[in-house]
Amino acid sequence: MNPARTAFFLAVGGAGVAFAFGGLSAARRAANIRRPTARECLIGLVTDFLDALGIGSFAPTTAIYKLRRMVPDEQIPGTLNVGHTPAALAETLIFVTSILVDPWLLIAMVGSAATGAWLGAGVVARLPRRAIQVAMGIALLIAGAVFAAVNLGALPGGGTAFALSGWKFGLAVAANFIYGALMSVGIGLYAPCMITLALLGMHPIAAFPIMMGACALVQPVASLKFFATGAFAWGPALGLMCGGIFGVLIAAYIDKPRPRWARRGRGSGAIPYPARARRRSPRRRPAAPATAGAA
Repeated sequence: MNPARTAFFLAVGGAGVAFAFGGLSAARRAANIRRPTARECLIGLVTDFLDALGIGSFAPTTAIYKLRRMVPDEQIPGTLNVGHTPAALAETLIFVTSILVDPWLLIAMVGSAATGAWLGAGVVARLPRRAIQVAMGIALLIAGAVFAAVNLGALPGGGTAFALSGWKFGLAVAANFIYGALMSVGIGLYAPCMITLALLGMHPIAAFPIMMGACALVQPVASLKFFATGAFAWGPALGLMCGGIFGVLIAAYIDKPRPRWARRGRGSGAIPYPARARRRSPRRRPAAPATAGAA
């Protein structure tokens, strides 16, 4: 096995172990953990099924949480990162081993995203509700605009390369640092990562191991910060964990990784609602401060 690929799997494995110990430690400190409901598990199954198809899970989950008012706004980023981590790890085992891509590009982009997430999560966990709402709304609107541009043909849909070099390599790595930091605000990495690689001339399928591998390292890293602060909802997060694994397995074995821009177009439909909701939310009467575990 290539040394870079070996290093990647060791890093992901280490992040997974750290996530497990961090979660257990946070559970021992928490005073109000509850079991997830069937609806919360179903949300995990559906959104991570979409995730394994390349659509992403953060925007659909955010839309559901906002529509049903299941999770306070300030706890949504933490709930997404904590809850979707096990599914991200499962996707990595399935897709990174089945799709060949330059291992040095893979490990560089994954590492930069993880660094961005580590720095970003510490800041986001301490931000007030309004700041999180505004940041998520702006980022979701930008993602929706890029989605629309690609699907309307205003931006290219990808090339044939499975590796990058020179300035393109550096630009991709730098961009993933920003996308990793945005995950701490609850913005999914899939859409911007896939579009960036397509604009740089990579084949759409080459984005799968990169974006899934990045999430498998980014989400556990970010989750450690949220475990420390308690800025997430235990019930919904556990529901995402329980249902998400099954969603990934179903998607992986009934629809092998064949990324289609039409799929990404369907996924972009989840973006406008949470973006509008976040722009409206600051005008609502502020809710009482929520404690960790409150749904």
